[in-house]
Amino acid sequence: MEQSQTILNILTDLTGTDLHDQLNVNLFDAGLLDSMATVQLVMELEEQCHVSIPISEFDRTEWETPAKIIAKVGTL
Repeated sequence: MEQSQTILNILTDLTGTDLHDQLNVNLFDAGLLDSMATVQLVMELEEQCHVSIPISEFDRTEWETPAKIIAKVGTL
């Protein structure tokens, strides 16, 4: 499975909302992600995408939309 699809599937599972066609929705402003869900997201991304995401370097503005998450994970 392509990494972007994996990420979108993780987001869909966490938010309960199909985000495949909503790549630019702000997940925090829309109430789809909160601090607890963000921790779960990081854990799932690390496990399923085989990346390491240092929480100390986590900038919410870089992770606020599905498109930004896909782009950020692609750089790790």
